[in-house]
Amino acid sequence: MIQINYRDARPIYEQIIDGFRRQIIQGILARDEKLPSVRELAGSLTINPNTIARAYRELERDGYIYTAQGRGCFVAGIPDRNETRINELKQTLKTTIEELKLMGVKKEEVDDYWN
Repeated sequence: MIQINYRDARPIYEQIIDGFRRQIIQGILARDEKLPSVRELAGSLTINPNTIARAYRELERDGYIYTAQGRGCFVAGIPDRNETRINELKQTLKTTIEELKLMGVKKEEVDDYWN
């Protein structure tokens, strides 16, 4: 199930996207598995349905889910190569590495996490 952290600086729709992405990548949600409807998920999370709809649109745009007209949204699987997401993660990594450098962490200490 998706967890919302109201103390997180990220918008709620991004938290929903990340939650579904993580579940798809980890295999928790299988290909062609039906996702909760916008209304169902909005009701269970007690948030605006438009927020869920936005998250679903973004997930579909990125290739993680697909919509079957009149049937709902389903897991498409892991996109072959999602350049947009890769670039987002690279930017996050760059920012994190810069902060680690400012804090005096050596390159060798960071390299241990690569493998």
